[in-house]
Amino acid sequence: MAKEARIARKFAQLRARNEAALIPFIVAGDPDLRHTGMLVTEMEARGADLIELGVPFSDPMADGPANQRALARGLAAGASLSAILGLVGELRKQTQIPIILFGYFNPFYRYGCERLCTDAAQAGVDGLLVVDMPPEESRELAKPARAAGVDLIYLLAPTTPLERSRTIARSASGFLYYVSVTGVTGAREQVGADVESHVRELSSVTDLPIGVGFGISTPAQARQVAAYADAVVVGSALSLLIEAHGKSDQLLSAVGGLVGAMKEAMRAARPAHLLSPLPDQGKG
Repeated sequence: MAKEARIARKFAQLRARNEAALIPFIVAGDPDLRHTGMLVTEMEARGADLIELGVPFSDPMADGPANQRALARGLAAGASLSAILGLVGELRKQTQIPIILFGYFNPFYRYGCERLCTDAAQAGVDGLLVVDMPPEESRELAKPARAAGVDLIYLLAPTTPLERSRTIARSASGFLYYVSVTGVTGAREQVGADVESHVRELSSVTDLPIGVGFGISTPAQARQVAAYADAVVVGSALSLLIEAHGKSDQLLSAVGGLVGAMKEAMRAARPAHLLSPLPDQGKG
């Protein structure tokens, strides 16, 4: 399916170059939808490989203060799900970068799961990540997503047992999103010492790429995670930059500068002659 292929193709290209993906997260409509489109274009130019667009919601329980404020700004700017799909459709006239809608189930449910998947595929959305929807409760969304060729991406936590991770991986497509900390989103001073071992353990039970997010905010942290993960997700640090610069002339250069610095650091993290393969312990 064409929509499913875009994420898979991107990861295949990156693997061929022995390179981890950089996935910036920004809230659609922060500071407004016009600037969101400009930010997507700027971040791609600076090295972003996939984009996560946050869907504004009034009760973002998994998000920390920086993203909560960003989501509130998106709501105030009128970034409805329909408007976001319209933005993606406009972006598709100029870019083929994979785009994932990251949000909570309530706005998706109110829009209508089958309608959402059909409209998302037509607009050019490649994946959906629903923060508060475990696989056991995903049937209403999973079936139309699969029919439309839209990847359904799931979160895994440090507390997720390995056998459950295996079960979740069987239901997922696109990639798996490993939450590097317990708690909500937000910048952290350092990446947890056990994240690498957890990612390597997950890699033994699935062939899906594994992205790591929550708390990664500096190029040094991005480089550290890129040494062993398939993707690095950065969000709160970008939300803070958008908050600081608003609609000013400095917005694009500030956000683009951080994205570019992260991608440069990540490329230096895993030269081919230094990278050791992950152990193959039988997947599935």
